[in-house]
Amino acid sequence: MRKKRKKIKDSELEGFKYLKAISKLLEKLHDAGCARDIAGNRTLHMDQYTMLILLYMFNPICRSLRSIQQVSELKKVQKFFGVPRASLGSLSEASTVFDSGLLKNIILELSKKLKDVSHIPGFKNKNDILTAVDGSVIEASGKMAWALWRTDRNGIKIHCHYELTKGIPMDIEVTDANANEKLVLDAKLQSNRVYVTDRGYAKYSLLKAMMDIDSSFVCRIRDNAIYETLENKPLSDKAIEDGIVFDRIVNLGGETTDTKLKNIRIVAVKCNPKPHSSKSGGRGGPKQGDVILIATDRFDLEAEAIGAIYKARWDIEIFFRFFKHILGCRHLISENKNGIEIQMYMAIIACMLISLWTGRKPTLRTYEMVCWYFVGMADLEELEAHIAKLKIQN
Repeated sequence: MRKKRKKIKDSELEGFKYLKAISKLLEKLHDAGCARDIAGNRTLHMDQYTMLILLYMFNPICRSLRSIQQVSELKKVQKFFGVPRASLGSLSEASTVFDSGLLKNIILELSKKLKDVSHIPGFKNKNDILTAVDGSVIEASGKMAWALWRTDRNGIKIHCHYELTKGIPMDIEVTDANANEKLVLDAKLQSNRVYVTDRGYAKYSLLKAMMDIDSSFVCRIRDNAIYETLENKPLSDKAIEDGIVFDRIVNLGGETTDTKLKNIRIVAVKCNPKPHSSKSGGRGGPKQGDVILIATDRFDLEAEAIGAIYKARWDIEIFFRFFKHILGCRHLISENKNGIEIQMYMAIIACMLISLWTGRKPTLRTYEMVCWYFVGMADLEELEAHIAKLKIQN
């Protein structure tokens, strides 16, 4: 027999002081979705709904839509955020009524307050934004027919744009799990970016599109990529020390390639290959060599800086783990695309808040400390001492 879940109590929710600022910012969305509510019957508004989702992310006691509904019944929550008691029906309806795109303006406003928290050796250009791009799959409910992934499974794919120097995701696109990552990125390209991508994005027409809008790329290409060498650039002692094997100017693409890239730079970097077969503990896929090839159109950077930029791309992989396993986004509280996007955007806002509070990239340890505070196990003095220690380390 299934064990009855314990109800959440007022005493198990603390830490509202740290959410007050974002609560005020979200108030701008209060009237969203009310255009058809002529009679004024709506009681749960968008700012209130999004605050409940934020509480869900920062409180380990909350792990489902039903627990969010329980939270809305607590006097402390109702008083502090002006949130009315919400039924499961109204919470489910909210995911379809409130436009997820409105949260992008909140993200943009918060992003202006963020400072750089990471330094990439050799990259000093303040005009271009280092943006790692990648996708990750989250398994979805069998009821989500629009998210058919395989014959026996459903799933969604989150396409993330992650700013490496700020250590924060700035945009997420939600599609079904089979969506083409290259096409999704092509539709969202922006100028004045340095897109840092793995070899799954190594489509030459996509790289050309980046250059055409005054952006750049640092993209790993396949080990068997075809190119014509035009020049071998000399390597400095620092480059050799950092594992640079060669630095070449090339024409990229063979005779059958639809789009060829002329005068492109390829930097080869030593790596430690991991086992590729499932039997040996790897993730599968093609066998990894001892060298990876990185294509770029940036000639103003040293070869070792190109290697450092690509190495920093690993931060987006760490973020996906934090995003899914720590913030609870592996569990979807909505079954429709708009509702999932609201949850994803609120996860971005949660990461931004941690960064604003601490001046550091969100980490498991800091997130845990914030959660201890939110459930009343740590007091304000202990949380502020933790944050102060992080700031000293910067």
